[in-house]
Amino acid sequence: MSRRRRISRLLDFVISRFTRSSITRFLALYTLVSPTCSTLLLASDLSVSQIASGVDRRYNRLNTLKANFEENYSGAGLTRNESGKLWLQKPGKMRWEYEQPAPKLFIVDGKNAFFYVPAERQVRRMPAKKLDDFRSPIRYLLGHTKLEKEFSKLALSSDRPDDPSDVVLEGIPSGMEDRVQRVLLEITPANQICRIRVEELDGSTTEFLFRDLEENVAVQPNLFRFNPPAGVEIVSGQDLEP
Repeated sequence: MSRRRRISRLLDFVISRFTRSSITRFLALYTLVSPTCSTLLLASDLSVSQIASGVDRRYNRLNTLKANFEENYSGAGLTRNESGKLWLQKPGKMRWEYEQPAPKLFIVDGKNAFFYVPAERQVRRMPAKKLDDFRSPIRYLLGHTKLEKEFSKLALSSDRPDDPSDVVLEGIPSGMEDRVQRVLLEITPANQICRIRVEELDGSTTEFLFRDLEENVAVQPNLFRFNPPAGVEIVSGQDLEP
């Protein structure tokens, strides 16, 4: 047998041994350390109910939540990009403190909702139960979340997440079928909602991005009370959407 043939047979033997044992271990290890690969397995292995239940369990144990947010709106030839800080407290309280590009404040104290723009020197007030605003349902995340009841036609979305390790669900919020085409919920592996995208029937979109989430943080009770500055007019019963 020639030297070249002996080398060839030796290589064939090494490759066959690697194929029988090491490839399996290599692929298993790659699955564990590769975010993209593990994300694909997560998305394919978990049902919508399992993903929704994970979100429910996480948020139902929370009393408070704090996050930085971005809000992006596009529609009717207009675009609006804003950011600030958000606080939630159960039951049904929230504070949106807009910082950029201009300060404004949106508070729900559990009974009433207030929208204040310092530059306008006016406060708009409305009963929380009559509020028709895409920020409003977010206050119900804490305490009694049940995604499969809050959304009809809840399903895994074909839209790609912003982060490859996340999954995206889509559905239509119950009671908003005459206004909303669909809502996308991007959910992290930790079962946190990091992005909400609302697509309306008229073609407009509103997207909320949440970063630096802090759970069960201590908050002062007056954080959800609105005390109008002196000389500021309070107007009741008007639309509170900015």
